[in-house]
Amino acid sequence: MRKHYLKEQHPVLYSELLLSGKLYPHLLEIDEACDGRMELLTCRLAEQEGVTEALKAADQMEWVRRMNSIRNRAEEIVLHELVYC
Repeated sequence: MRKHYLKEQHPVLYSELLLSGKLYPHLLEIDEACDGRMELLTCRLAEQEGVTEALKAADQMEWVRRMNSIRNRAEEIVLHELVYC
């Protein structure tokens, strides 16, 4: 996503990174940052909303619904913070 964003929205920066050999290290760095941020946000949001293993044991479908909602929100936050900046 970051590569496509740079290519479409910031073609000069994309070309500079590509020609200098820094594009793929940059993309790897962004990917690792996104993974870490997603994990952190997911855990924090689940904790704030009371989505626990007890809920998972009691009502799996409710747990899945809430976790999907949390993951979707966390993904949107990460995309805006790290990919589309």
